[in-house]
Amino acid sequence: MTEGTPSWRDWLASDAPLSRRQARLGEAWRLLRAFLRHRLALAGLVILGLLLLAALLAPWLAPYPPAAQHLAERLRPPGAQHWLGTDEFGRDILSRLFYGARITLGIVALVTAIAAPLGLVVGCTAGYLGGWADAALMRLTDVFLALPRLILALAFVAALGAGIENAILAVALVAWPPYARIARAETLTVRHSDFIAAARLMGASPARIVLRHIMPLCLASVIVRVSLDMAGVVLIAAGLGFLGLGAQPPSPEWGAMIAAGRKYMLDQWWVGAMPGIAVALVSLGFNLLGDGLRDVLDPKQR
Repeated sequence: MTEGTPSWRDWLASDAPLSRRQARLGEAWRLLRAFLRHRLALAGLVILGLLLLAALLAPWLAPYPPAAQHLAERLRPPGAQHWLGTDEFGRDILSRLFYGARITLGIVALVTAIAAPLGLVVGCTAGYLGGWADAALMRLTDVFLALPRLILALAFVAALGAGIENAILAVALVAWPPYARIARAETLTVRHSDFIAAARLMGASPARIVLRHIMPLCLASVIVRVSLDMAGVVLIAAGLGFLGLGAQPPSPEWGAMIAAGRKYMLDQWWVGAMPGIAVALVSLGFNLLGDGLRDVLDPKQR
């Protein structure tokens, strides 16, 4: 690098960017540095990274097939052959946890893909349009918020039928209202801004204003709320599996594994405790990551 030429760090950290690209990259660089200084957020990211690796590498990490039954080895305690023990059918619990991580990540990803965009569209539309549209959409949101999530999810699954697909849909249907509330609050603060008025004067339709100008401003708050809510999504999904309304046997879903191990809790504690610990660790990881993202993305914390 020639003398007088700023380094790439100085270029990214410049307070007077010369282009939109430099401004965006500089903001991303500042957010990344702030995130890397947040130790608890990094701990959450490590936990979730290990979960992702376990899900992706399950066929190579799992010492046994997840559904393979060995009745001669049923209810074996943790040891050299079975690191986390075996269940009532002689299936290796560690192997089932690895494959169960795929189900957990799949539920989290699909619920996020359904609930977050739905809540974002509903909230931004209500906040921008106002009037009767705002009242109608927010009263619908209040109906969903008035009932406990698990109870409402149970009602949806009872109506749709047991199964992992219906469980995912039920969890997504009860997860969107908080995102709508956040998006509406953010929209109300910017809908009378000058740049919105300028877009309206240029002939932009309400749909274009909501999609191109308002929704991007709400993404940071929604992302933080999503990361914090994922722990609750994991718990609700495990609760549905525990009640037999989620993934069906012999699928290695963690909630169903806890339900199968409850009758052995006093003598063969590892059958139910190991998947319970997995659920607790994943929930902890999402909570730590969410707290870190909140501290980094919230402009009031900067």
